[in-house]
Amino acid sequence: MLNRLFSQLGIALLRALSILPYGLIARFGDGLGWLLFQIPSSRKRIVLTNLTLCFPEWSDSQRYSVAQRAFRHAVRSYVERSVQWFGSAEKLLSLIEVESELDLTTAPGCPGGQPTIFLGYHFVGIEAGSLWYSRLGPSGSLYTPMSNPYVDAAAKVARARFGAEMVSRGDSARAVLRMLRENKTVMLAADMDYGIRNSVFVPFFGVQACTLNSVARLAHTGRALVIPFVVEVLPHYRGYRLKVFKPWENYPSGNDEQDARHMNAVLEEHIRRMPEQYYWVHRRFKTRPPGEPPVY
Repeated sequence: MLNRLFSQLGIALLRALSILPYGLIARFGDGLGWLLFQIPSSRKRIVLTNLTLCFPEWSDSQRYSVAQRAFRHAVRSYVERSVQWFGSAEKLLSLIEVESELDLTTAPGCPGGQPTIFLGYHFVGIEAGSLWYSRLGPSGSLYTPMSNPYVDAAAKVARARFGAEMVSRGDSARAVLRMLRENKTVMLAADMDYGIRNSVFVPFFGVQACTLNSVARLAHTGRALVIPFVVEVLPHYRGYRLKVFKPWENYPSGNDEQDARHMNAVLEEHIRRMPEQYYWVHRRFKTRPPGEPPVY
């Protein structure tokens, strides 16, 4: 009962915040993130552990500085769900700049009408970019169900606000192939540790990481292009920039390990540009290769 009550209060708070100017929402989230970083927590330890593993060449002070900014960005991103989920469409869309190497006005990310996987990475602005893209035309989106059923239901409705078909990751393969056959663009991200099933161990910043190979397999079976995108949070609380890139060439290659390495290598390039905007709060190295000890 209490869990449901707190969930309802949290959703009500996000709805209330959504009527405020974006700058105030973003500043509130940033301040809350700074405050929470001062308190010892498991998420703070996860961020510092990830940065220690991925950037051993950094000094302790540099890692701590990036960890603090990453933590603030992560908390802020949750607060900004208010405008993303409950703000007016006009308000949300006014916050998003778009840079695209493709013409998105003809067919939503589908040059020549070919089925398309719109592949994102878990930077803190991914929610805004996915919502912007979902309004262009028929699309589907994979999501990981949240442990709290009330929040999960609210998130599912909000993420489908522009018409995207929401598909739980546990039921994804068959549904994704159906949507690709229907020429719906499928939005997904595959850069988190979902366990060894349908995954391979490949380097991520030099550390063996359990990496999904489902993107390549779905692209092969569905004969789909893979179009990557990244969303940046702009400085001075100005909103977001959605960057859409050209489809990957010679992908999938037919080699699961090679394709997973490629996906991680591209992600590393983007992270090096803005390490503080990646979701380091996730236990990226939760699943370890046989014989290797846990890192968290």
